[in-house]
Formats: sequence, structure tokens, C-alpha cells
Amino acid sequence: MKVLITGNMGYVGPEVAKFLRSRLPNATLHGFDNAYFAHCLTGPAVLPERYLDQQFYGDARDVAIDLTGYDAVVQLAAISNDPMGNKFQAVTLDINQNSTVSIARAAAAAGVKNFVFASSCSVYGIADGPPRKETDPLNPITAYAKSKIGAEEELASLKTDMTVTCLRFATACGMSDRLRLDLVLNDFVACALSQGLISVLSDGSPWRPLIDVADMARAIEWAIDRPASNGGRYLAINAGSDDRNYQVRDLANAVARAVPGTEVSINTSAPVDSRSYKVDFGLFRALAPNHQPIVDLDQSIKNLIAGLKKMNFKDSDFRSSDLMRLKVLQGHIDSNRLDESLRWTRD
Repeated sequence: MKVLITGNMGYVGPEVAKFLRSRLPNATLHGFDNAYFAHCLTGPAVLPERYLDQQFYGDARDVAIDLTGYDAVVQLAAISNDPMGNKFQAVTLDINQNSTVSIARAAAAAGVKNFVFASSCSVYGIADGPPRKETDPLNPITAYAKSKIGAEEELASLKTDMTVTCLRFATACGMSDRLRLDLVLNDFVACALSQGLISVLSDGSPWRPLIDVADMARAIEWAIDRPASNGGRYLAINAGSDDRNYQVRDLANAVARAVPGTEVSINTSAPVDSRSYKVDFGLFRALAPNHQPIVDLDQSIKNLIAGLKKMNFKDSDFRSSDLMRLKVLQGHIDSNRLDESLRWTRD
């Protein structure tokens, strides 16, 4: 099997490469990335790209790799959260949606069998009531969420025999060789270790489904070899687990229990959060019974604590550090390494 992972040098990619190598030792694994975050290593003794057979460098907007001979393409390349999406809205649309569709078309033309797109449950936006199923109405609030559903819609309209799987992932969490702390659970663990205080900016009531990065890799392994007979030629599917829908205050309290002495402060007067949704993962459970999440909340927290302690993490001002992806991009721009369209300069 020959697999290309685009955007492999971010938060999720190292775990995907590691997991696929362990499960498919004889596969040919390639990466493609523009290296925005290549330097953001968090504790590994070796580069995570060692699990790949080859690493290519370039912009997802200009993928020039010949995709002939690949069995699967995994599209992770993205402007990957709401703060970045809001600051770089045009780029978010271009990379998350337009580039995804362009790469998928090139893959189909080259005879690639499976295309996997890392989508997001954030497409449900503010969703009161029962957990959202794939057939329920969508309510994308942010530029990031809109770009994800825009890509899904265009992928669904492709006239191709290629099997396309859009994994609507729950909110990512967990330790990685390129850790991000701009994610709710990761942020709470970092606050507990560095400050002894978790400040919940909302009233704590919003719902979030969570999935550990290790379990995201498990879902991707399923999708790269999914036959069209299992869910259809095109499939948009919630990827996560029903028992991992949490209210934000429950996440904060779980972290506080794991880090004794941590205080939890909740902003009871906060305005309504624009992202609150419970998600139904029944379809994923039915179609991918052997690739269900196995890392529970407590284990994700333990792994984060162990990983951060291994890094000697003590930075109470971590929200201004390179562990926040928006800060990394802004640092590149301020140093004239990237222009405002997030393309590398020659400086």
C-alpha cells in the first residue's frame, strides 16, 4: 500500500504516521507539508518523519506531486482552528476547501482508490437538543467550519469512482510530538501544571465531543482502505465516540482531579459560546467496529501530563508561545518569513 499524507507536520500528522507505520509495516508512506510548524517539536528524541519513507515539501495550494501509484491520499493540510481561520479567512477558504478539492481531483485522475479528508464536527455549530447525526442540519458559524463543509459539499459532487471519506472529527486532544495547546483539554492541562488554576472562559455549559489524536489515527487507518460497499462511494461521518461528549466544566474538573491542588474558576456571566454541540457517533460505530476510540478522557489527560512534564513545561504564559499555532504564524509574518497570504518569502 502506498499512502500520501498532506499536512503531516502538524499536530495530528505525527500520530498518523506513527500509527500507520505500526499497523502497515510494509506500506510506503509519504508526507507533504509546507513546514509552518516543523520546528514546533515537543519532546521527541527523533523526528516523527522517521516513520515515513519520504518527505516532500510544498504548499497544499500548489501540490505538484505525481499521484500515480498511490492507493490513498489523506488530506490533513489545513488552517486548523477558529482563531487562525478568523484572522486568515481568505487563506482558510483557499487551503481548507479549494486545495482539498484540487488535490482530490488530481488523486481521482491519477487512479487513487481512497481519499480521506479531515473534516470537523464544528460544522454543527450551536446545536441544542439531541446529539447531531450526519443527516441533521448543519450550522457552521466560523470561517474554519464553513471551509470544512464547503470542501465536503464539493467532494460529494465529484464525478469519480474514487472512494471519498470525510471524517467529521470530534475536538482533538492528547499528546503529540508537535503538541498544540490551543485546544480545550490541552489548554486546561497546561493551565493546571503551570498555574494551578483553570479559568473557564465560558459558563462551563457548552458541549464538546473529544477524540484523542491516537484515535484520530485509528479512524484514518479505517478510511484509507474503506471499500465503497461500506458506507458508499462518498461518506461524511462523525468520527468519535458517544461516551466522549462532555461539557466544558466537566473537562476542567477532570483535569483538576488529575493535578491535585488545581483550582477551577468558571465565568458564570460569560456570553453564549458559539460552539456547543453533542454528536451522535452511531454510524461510525456501525461501519468501523474495529477502529473505535480506545483512549478515554483520563488517559488523554495522563498522557498530556506526562508529556508536558517530560518537556519540563512550566510556562504560565504559554498562550504567547509557539505552542499556539496562531502565534507561530504571526511570528513568521513578523519576521518576514511568510507574507499575509501565508506563502513563504525568500527572506
